Amino acid sequence: MTDLEIAESVKAKPITEVAKKLGLTSEDLYLYGTKMAKVVNRVKEKKKGKLILVTAISPTPYGEGKTTVSIGLADGLNKLNENVCLSLRQPSLGPVFGFKGGATGGGYSQVIPMVDINLHFTGDFHAITSANNLISAAIYNHIEQGNQLQIDEVIFNRCLDMNDRTLRNISFLCNKKEVKDHFVLTAASEVMALFCLAESLDDLKGRLGNIIVGFTKEKKAVTVHDLKLEGSLTVLLKDAFYPNLVQTLEGTPALIHGGPFANIAHGCSSVKATKLALSLSDYVVTEAGFGSDLGAEKFLNLVCPKANLAPDTIVLVVTVRALIHHGYGILKKGLLNLEAHLDHLNCYHVPIIVAINQFQDDKEEDISIIKEFCKQRKIPCEVSSAFCDGGKGAVLLAKEVQELTNMKNEFQPLYKQDQSFEEKMNILSSKVYHAKEIKYTDLALEKLKLIKNLNLDHYPLCIAKTQYSISDDKEKLGYPKDNTIVIKDIVIHSGAEFLTVLLGNILTMPGLPKNPNYEKIDYINDKVIGIF
Repeated sequence: MTDLEIAESVKAKPITEVAKKLGLTSEDLYLYGTKMAKVVNRVKEKKKGKLILVTAISPTPYGEGKTTVSIGLADGLNKLNENVCLSLRQPSLGPVFGFKGGATGGGYSQVIPMVDINLHFTGDFHAITSANNLISAAIYNHIEQGNQLQIDEVIFNRCLDMNDRTLRNISFLCNKKEVKDHFVLTAASEVMALFCLAESLDDLKGRLGNIIVGFTKEKKAVTVHDLKLEGSLTVLLKDAFYPNLVQTLEGTPALIHGGPFANIAHGCSSVKATKLALSLSDYVVTEAGFGSDLGAEKFLNLVCPKANLAPDTIVLVVTVRALIHHGYGILKKGLLNLEAHLDHLNCYHVPIIVAINQFQDDKEEDISIIKEFCKQRKIPCEVSSAFCDGGKGAVLLAKEVQELTNMKNEFQPLYKQDQSFEEKMNILSSKVYHAKEIKYTDLALEKLKLIKNLNLDHYPLCIAKTQYSISDDKEKLGYPKDNTIVIKDIVIHSGAEFLTVLLGNILTMPGLPKNPNYEKIDYINDKVIGIF
């Protein structure tokens, strides 16, 4: 059966019943039918669960299955009678209709209702898109209406939750002058980023007001607060800000909230959802997008210090086919990519386990090679067959993770928040990307000078780069060393309170593929087909 057929073959429990596992009552919920709800009442933190971060080696065209392993691990812990909750990101429509597909897991390790989660869900993405584009509308209306704030340069971009390459560069008339602009994906927008980092509606409103939308000729920053706009934006986002509660195929609670991409944003579910999960359960499984050099690096160096979080265990997902890909057809050579990610993650002094996401055609000798590689490095390694077997296929992994969460943990981010931009960049280049040299374009140097003049040098960094390599060149597979990385641009995100650093040829508005998934999706005989 397809993933969609499997998902629809399972009768979902009433969401109120799932909520009871977390100690929530109907008064804590705003229901979207019987299968989805928002957790609307504030829940006091009576306890703090253990946080498990799931990441992976560098992605390949085959998919590594972080979400599948995350869901399977949660179901495995549930089978051990543990009180567990997932905290995951919401899928973006671009990949759903484009190349990658949905993001609700696979096989017998999924969150449901699959179609709703992959499409409009509870409308959060639409609210974020609308809020973002209200800012753009307000900026150019202000300029047309006399420009009392004397905005000379606009740096804020419109967004859309769909891959549309024609919107990378647009032009229009404002005040009888031609203006050039471009769209970014909603998942890459600053509103999405700060939405996922805010811890309360007051915090959200403050962050929205702090967004720098442009500059005067004297390079004085103009903010959303100057436009008197943060109140309206908060009204647009207030309902979306509540985390969404759904369930796995096996009835394990899952909070799915926010959706920043990890290659062009920070790649984690919302702080609001993660902290809520930690206050309601003993174990929280969360996922950081793409490889450990992207989502995990940002979770550990950007999100954790900001939100006062610390992972108790890190799960590094690998597959046999992905390692063969990184070895150009040779598994043992591909193990270098696993080594690169282990070298990076070991820097945080958190217990690590390698999870082999098993496919039906994997050879036992290949799995043994990976296990022996990990054994030599004194890293625990366990197979997950959750795709085929659901939670019972991840019980052994769950038991190992349980033990690791009780081990000594001396979590420490790679850099301190008060270090300079150059110091932070040098540390990331050395510890994560293994580069010997950093080059700055003239544009990047100009932006860095502006950042220092604005006293924003203390902001953490959000690196935007290719997901296919630990370097900034997607063709360099395995474990590239002594490479040169090129900083093309630096984007100020003062509402999110970080600096986005664009490395290499990275797009904030991808395009659709030659054979997009939308060609397979249809509605026939009152049923959705083709989503995976």
